[in-house]
Amino acid sequence: MAESLRPRRSVLYMPGANERALAKAETLPADALILDLEDAVAPDAKAEARDRVCEAAASDRYGRREVTIRINGIGTPWHDDDLRAVAAAGPAAVVVPKIDSAAAVHGVVEALEKAGAPDHTAVWAMIETPIAMLRAEEICRASERLTVLVMGTNDLAKELQAEHVPGRQPLLTGLGLSLLAARATGKVILDGVYNDITDAEGFEAECVQGRQMGFDGKTLIHPSQIEPCNRVFAPTDEEVDRARRIIDAFEKAEAEGRGVVTVDGRMVENLHVEQARRTLALAEAIEGLGTG
Repeated sequence: MAESLRPRRSVLYMPGANERALAKAETLPADALILDLEDAVAPDAKAEARDRVCEAAASDRYGRREVTIRINGIGTPWHDDDLRAVAAAGPAAVVVPKIDSAAAVHGVVEALEKAGAPDHTAVWAMIETPIAMLRAEEICRASERLTVLVMGTNDLAKELQAEHVPGRQPLLTGLGLSLLAARATGKVILDGVYNDITDAEGFEAECVQGRQMGFDGKTLIHPSQIEPCNRVFAPTDEEVDRARRIIDAFEKAEAEGRGVVTVDGRMVENLHVEQARRTLALAEAIEGLGTG
């Protein structure tokens, strides 16, 4: 399953048991939604929430937003029924918590295909444990249907017996291993959530850190986090302008048979041109999405 460039700056969890929240998501400028059947839903509400979420995902009410469903984990009483229902609904992806091996991916993919899931329904694997970080590459290579890694930083901190601190130093090894695996295998990778919705400054700082590290976007727990996340993970006007100038200068030099190109006093090589073209493609994709 080839993964085209698509903005996933802001990916918002929405509780599947809350009908008002699902309706509100129709107006929010998030690039993608995760309609949640796991942590956000009480055990006695799982079946009703499943029906509601699958009906919502199968509709066209969310426009160009990418709509995914997070199911309950492997081995839980709801997992198999969730997978069958999601296969019938055909969302953009099924988000599976606590994936820790290639075998787990194989099982999910086989169950989806057995249930008749359409080809466009991808698997997003949540990476949440130390063993998952150490196996991140094999998880990424397990199936072409797996297109996105989602970092579960709360569970990782719990498993490490680590503290949530500014800069996330205790988590950086796991985040780095997962980033390496995603980039080595051509997968998209999303940063984990920020828990304090009242701390706007801390949230934006973590968005900046995530972008600098190389994440494609960030998962969110509250609509107030969408705007700063979209802004941080989008190319700035200055970056778009510089990308255009790099491409123009490189193409002009090629046409004139010159081997050395400089822009703003810096030498430009093929790798810079590739980065510039990706910047422009991302900016155009964001504009086309039209969610802000």
